[in-house]
Amino acid sequence: MGLFDKIKSIFTSEEQEKKSEEQDTPTEVSESDDATNDSDLETIETIDQEKVEEPFSKEEVKSLEDEVAVTSDETVKQVDKPEVEDLHSSEESDTAETSDEPQRKTQTFSEVEASARAEAEQYKEGLKKSRRSFTRRLNELFSNFRYEDEEFFEELEDLLIESDVGFEATMYISEVMRYEAKVENIRSMKDAERVLVRTMVDLYGDTNPDYVEFNENPTGLTVLLFVGVNGVGKTTTIAKMAHQYIKAGKKVMLAAGDTFRAGAIEQLHVWGERVGAEVISSQQGGDPAAVVYDGLEQAKKNRADVLMIDTAGRLQNKKNLMNELEKMKRVVSREVPDAPHETLLVLDATTGQNALNQAKIFKDTTDVTGIVLTKMDGTAKGGIVLAIGKELGIPVKFVGLGETMEDLHKFDTEKFAYGLFRDLLEQTV
Repeated sequence: MGLFDKIKSIFTSEEQEKKSEEQDTPTEVSESDDATNDSDLETIETIDQEKVEEPFSKEEVKSLEDEVAVTSDETVKQVDKPEVEDLHSSEESDTAETSDEPQRKTQTFSEVEASARAEAEQYKEGLKKSRRSFTRRLNELFSNFRYEDEEFFEELEDLLIESDVGFEATMYISEVMRYEAKVENIRSMKDAERVLVRTMVDLYGDTNPDYVEFNENPTGLTVLLFVGVNGVGKTTTIAKMAHQYIKAGKKVMLAAGDTFRAGAIEQLHVWGERVGAEVISSQQGGDPAAVVYDGLEQAKKNRADVLMIDTAGRLQNKKNLMNELEKMKRVVSREVPDAPHETLLVLDATTGQNALNQAKIFKDTTDVTGIVLTKMDGTAKGGIVLAIGKELGIPVKFVGLGETMEDLHKFDTEKFAYGLFRDLLEQTV
């Protein structure tokens, strides 16, 4: 099953839930039914009164006297045998604990389900700007759809390029649309919308697998290296990720490896204090590799779980940047085997094609293992994920969907595509 079919099934199930809720709404009871029910109640009350007013027979009175006598005897015996009462109370408490167990499991499952729904809602809300813009522009384009009109396909390509989908992904989508029109699968605006949405959603699934592994050290120190140009939200991303680790009970330390940008060290210290992570730093202009070494030594000494390393983002001299990053990596791998466990490139989604160009430079400069896309909530162009996947083959591992500390999410292809194409799915399903 392709990603489009998965998302379509989710959307269809949501629609069915809405319909079932409407069907379950209680209908008004007619006056005749009320009258019937009232008469039935009167009959029942009459029968109950007759039963209550019926006098006890002599045999029943004698039986009650015997029960009272037995109860009195048992009360006397219980004074002599307190251990029996303790045994019963113990059994009752065990029974209560047993009966509570399934309830605790149900609550745990409900919490997980609620968390998943909340995250899906955050994807939908965070991608609202991109979704509305893309849907509006496509509707305008498809309103003049003619399947044999070459001008339509050229306008579609322009729209996709302007949405930051990238050249390779745009050409692929255009070729699929042309082929479907040629074999007569597209004859109407509705057909064209359906084929386009299916092609784009499945392309998201092909370029970004359902599960992207995030490498961590299960038995010792996890080292994460963050790279990217200045101004993309790199330091803020480090702080948000540190906050999430600390919230999960991990001990986190930060290393201020950007010793060149004015204010970079102070900024990391401010974030460190805010989230509760110790920051290792030197004076501005110091050797970044030396800061990394000090950070590793302190992290091992203090038994930290995670060390996050900030780096400089100067692209003016590609050779110097490459040498600097390689030197830092050598220090890391020498002190902690198999580290850094992740080298994350932070990109600003609002910069579009510039972000793609930055990714190409850093890919040539160092071994990037994953992308963090920040400010996705601030762009009307959501195609950058397709461009990165199709042209660079680097997996997107995190996305920023808002400004709060909780708005950095592990990238979920299904939720992302659903949040981006929900409005179009409503039109095509």
